[in-house]
Amino acid sequence: MTDVNQENGVLSADMIAALMEAGAISGADRSRLQPASLDLTLGSHAYRVRASFLPSHRARVSERLEDGLKMHEIDLGAGAVLERGCVYLVELNERVKLPETIAGAANPKSSTGRIDVFVRLVTDYAAAFDEIPAGYDGPLYAEISPRTFSILARAGSSLNQARFKQGEPALSDAALRALHEKSPLVDGEANIAGGLGVSVCLRNDDKVIGWRARRHAGVIDVDKPGALDADDFFEPIPPQRSGFFILDPDEFYILASKEALVVPPGFAAEMAPINTGLGEFRVHYAGFFDPGFGWSEAGERRSRAVLEVRSHDAPFVLEDGQLVARLLYERMAEIPSRLYGSELKSNYQGQGLKLSKHFR
Repeated sequence: MTDVNQENGVLSADMIAALMEAGAISGADRSRLQPASLDLTLGSHAYRVRASFLPSHRARVSERLEDGLKMHEIDLGAGAVLERGCVYLVELNERVKLPETIAGAANPKSSTGRIDVFVRLVTDYAAAFDEIPAGYDGPLYAEISPRTFSILARAGSSLNQARFKQGEPALSDAALRALHEKSPLVDGEANIAGGLGVSVCLRNDDKVIGWRARRHAGVIDVDKPGALDADDFFEPIPPQRSGFFILDPDEFYILASKEALVVPPGFAAEMAPINTGLGEFRVHYAGFFDPGFGWSEAGERRSRAVLEVRSHDAPFVLEDGQLVARLLYERMAEIPSRLYGSELKSNYQGQGLKLSKHFR
């Protein structure tokens, strides 16, 4: 295995496992390792809080909870319902003591984003969400805010994931163009400017081009795949003859990219969560794409990005083929021994438009 002290880039599962064995990551289970990330798990206690917050450089999370932000404590040992519209804070089972050369970043898991649960990582003395500073020594917390559906979660449930990286692995636009020329990242011409452009598909031959979440639906157990009927939680959106679709404010939609995307084995990618220059809406809560996503040795492009979309403030028109997000690529410190795909029974390899794994 490559020595994590020498290679710059996003750490592979084997390299994360080495950090676990060295004590730099404690409380983690090797079964939770993905090709380039670690699934984080909820501890046994959740706190209903008055509002989302960051401790900033002045305090630990626990100190801010006692400043009057904590409303009450919830035992997750046997499972508990986290209500939509509320904000919760949960200390995770994992704790880190990172070397000064290694930092981390977090994102909701794909299945979490697709049920409109907003999850962000918080650390002590944090000035930003979803960041683990290089050399950080301390606990990790998940801020959880179900937006459309209430969820049933328990100790050990996994709603977000962390990547660890060394150095500056992000690809410049020039490097991204060179990668696309060598190993095409999309079929046809690539829109590369601040990352790889991703557009939305609103017109095709299928009967459904998207899904709109139903309000006042039932509870989703986050640990039970294939247990629910999609029609009880989402209504289908038919193809748009006009070629455009109007997003209603504060409604949640599942749409798909027009492009089939590829993340080659030596790279990882992340969807930029929002770009106000592209419109007043948020796309893709769950932003990590693992090495091997959409990739095959035969060179086929089979996987589209599923887009979690929410409009803000005013109705917004989306047109077929409109640019909605950008995919940012980073170098891996080493090629993972196992890639995203059939070997790992990955839920979304080869996907088109697809709801989360919770639905039949």
